[in-house]
Amino acid sequence: MAARRVFHLQPCESPPAAMSRNGYFFEETGYLKCDTDDGCEAREEVGGGEELFDTVNSSIVSGDSIRFFVHVNLEVPQSITESDSSGCVLLHTSRKYLKLKNFEEEVRAHRDLDGFLARAIIILDETATSLDDVLREMLKHFAEDSDNAEPTCNFEKIMSTLFTDSGAPREGNVHLLSDTIQGVTATTMGVQYQQSWLCIICTIKCLQRRHVCISRLERPQNWGENSCEVRFVILVLAPPKMKSTKTATEVGRTFATMFSDIGFRQKLLETKTEEEFKEALVHQRHLLTEIDQKISDVNETHKVESHTSLKLHEFSNVGKGIFDDVARRLAVYPLDFTDGIIGSNKAIGKYITTMIFLYFACLLPSIAFGSLNDESTGGVIDVQKTIVGQCIGGVIYALFSGQPLVVLLTTAPLALYINVIRGICDDYNLDFKAFYAWTGLWNSCFLVLYSLFNCSLLMKLFKRSTEEIIALFISITFVFDALKGMIKIFKQYYIEKYVSHNCSENGHDAYTSGLRINSSSFINSSANNSVLTGSLFQEDCYGHHGRETAVLSLMLMLGTLWLGHTLYQFKKSPYLHSRVREILSDCALPISVLTFSVVGSYLFKEIEIASFNYIKTESLFVLAPIRSLSVGSVISAMGLGFLLSMLFFIEQNIVASLTNAPENRLVKGTAYHWDLLLVALINTGLSVFGLPWIHAAFPHSPLHVRALAKVEERVEHGHIYETIVSVKETRLTSLVANILVGLSLFLLPLPLRWIPKPVLYGLFLYIALTSIDGSQLFERVALLLKEQTAYPPTHYIRRVPQRKIHYFTGLQVLQLLILCGFGMSPLPYMKMIFPLIMIGMIPIRYILLPRIIESKYLDAMDAEH
Repeated sequence: MAARRVFHLQPCESPPAAMSRNGYFFEETGYLKCDTDDGCEAREEVGGGEELFDTVNSSIVSGDSIRFFVHVNLEVPQSITESDSSGCVLLHTSRKYLKLKNFEEEVRAHRDLDGFLARAIIILDETATSLDDVLREMLKHFAEDSDNAEPTCNFEKIMSTLFTDSGAPREGNVHLLSDTIQGVTATTMGVQYQQSWLCIICTIKCLQRRHVCISRLERPQNWGENSCEVRFVILVLAPPKMKSTKTATEVGRTFATMFSDIGFRQKLLETKTEEEFKEALVHQRHLLTEIDQKISDVNETHKVESHTSLKLHEFSNVGKGIFDDVARRLAVYPLDFTDGIIGSNKAIGKYITTMIFLYFACLLPSIAFGSLNDESTGGVIDVQKTIVGQCIGGVIYALFSGQPLVVLLTTAPLALYINVIRGICDDYNLDFKAFYAWTGLWNSCFLVLYSLFNCSLLMKLFKRSTEEIIALFISITFVFDALKGMIKIFKQYYIEKYVSHNCSENGHDAYTSGLRINSSSFINSSANNSVLTGSLFQEDCYGHHGRETAVLSLMLMLGTLWLGHTLYQFKKSPYLHSRVREILSDCALPISVLTFSVVGSYLFKEIEIASFNYIKTESLFVLAPIRSLSVGSVISAMGLGFLLSMLFFIEQNIVASLTNAPENRLVKGTAYHWDLLLVALINTGLSVFGLPWIHAAFPHSPLHVRALAKVEERVEHGHIYETIVSVKETRLTSLVANILVGLSLFLLPLPLRWIPKPVLYGLFLYIALTSIDGSQLFERVALLLKEQTAYPPTHYIRRVPQRKIHYFTGLQVLQLLILCGFGMSPLPYMKMIFPLIMIGMIPIRYILLPRIIESKYLDAMDAEH
């Protein structure tokens, strides 16, 4: 719910003695019980009450609901002149709803109570009648308690800090509590306060730890219009630099949740000793945990059903998944072309910027991997065929897919498979075109079977943590390959002083070494720069180079990264108009690539920088001679096709899952089975014509979603985070971008060859950096370097002990290292079994990890919120 502030500017009358008037700013809460003498019945809060109150006395309510709130009265200025003696001051009051503490999920609820019981300060039957005297008595107990000693604190100063008129003359000022929590109930007659208890919270700089004191008054006291019969006062003091779950407000929320139950307060009135009082607190904690457990069980029922429903009969309904996908998406198919174009909520400008971004994001990897395939296949699969395959496959997928926001690309793993196939053909004297075609046909055959038998349902077994391990691995491979390519440039052009001489002597060796595939990144790093790091083109070797080539290459790479990321973050800056900032952010990728391509190819044209190789192909569409292979060769191609199909299956579904993540707020539905079938059909055509294979690419697909999203910044407990409000789900951006990729054939060889390889390095670093936005794994790794006060108030911080969070993060990092060990291995045959390693992560998550960390904590960290 959006935060609402209410400002009051009115003459202030002198309040009655020992009375305080409180103002509030509400935030919606959950289950809460209320006093019968407060004019309400115990009931569960109903939804739809987000717009109930503008002021305390509002009578516009929607149903009976129970609320729990905190108020903050900011202090008045400490210097008040005689001209202010009329008694009129300014008071800023904020009302904010607080959610009730969930004793089942939030671990701090139990720890707050345990900490209080260990150093309990309980005052029974306090005889003081004024609020000031009660608070002084509570602070006196703090001072006299040796276990809670605070040698550097002045408790008189703390006493004054509890009120708004701290440090100011008493005359003419509003004597109000600065920060309190109370319970309220929403009824058709307005807001009813729970008036028998009051929680006072305060942050004190001189404190070293948190303190809680509970005072039970001997008789009900009248301390104001909203506190007419107070019997319990809870005082919470805490230092300012605390973890977000350990602040004074959070501790106060724990005890306020307990005291919100009238039955519990009645039991406390009947206790005779402090031990009985403590036993009542422990019993109430047990009851609240049971209640929250029942509510959690109801909320998780659909999740349990989704796991238990994965039965054998789900896979025996042949074609059911495809039929459901088509029926689901066909109903909204016309809207995929009209949303954002027709109607009041147009987004033509965002569509144009997204098309430009997607065009560059698809074209540049196609050039890179086309060059790599050109060298590994001896020109059979080159840049032209890669661009043609990208255009044809991308256009077909954009027109007929169930989730058009997914982007198809040829990737580093596919380039690796092509190289392995070439090696097998050379070793056994097989026709490469025929063997390549049969491998692709077997791959498509297996994919068709997977889609018909609804095998995409198995992706339910992949938890968010597993998906994020793979996603972060992809980002790491981007960085690794870019740095590896730059290191190679420095070795050749900076460390060696006479590169030209070395080229003349070793030109043939340098060129043949460029034919090797740099297979350091395996998993779907579609912008992988293997073509750059592993390729030294012959014309580069015989040109004049020196140390200036290496330095300029480094500047181009870092400059592309810096400019791209700066423009990407420019939407968060206060400069220029918001629409201009959004356009610059959406066009960050093409602007940075074009800018530094001009810098490298024109401003420093006297320094030779390597670019990709290009040889024009006469015929692009020639059927492969599939009948030329023997039966044994066809069967051997089936083994490669099966491993390739496992890669396709996992990559396609994981990328689709990340694209359809709940935080992206997509509304038109998913189509995992149909999309897998469509990818199989697309790659069937690509295989028989000798074009490179394509499948869903990360991080291009999530970045495509984000480019079409409306994003808002929100603040929670001082932490700023971005959230997606809505996404324009359209086919037009992907369709137009892939058509433009096809038209880029007319730009070969120039001007596309003016894009230096170091600029592509920077492009890949940019993609890697932007792809980690919103990754929980990366955020939890970053927690290891942060102090506790900087921890964000995320759901897993509240629900999981800090030690368990770090254990889980460490185990994820260990799995990530295993992936890196296989994915960055120099042995290509080891990488071919890489999909089996990813499947092996499923039993690790379901069998091994629950033996180390409790399942409830694992589920909390795998949850979305």
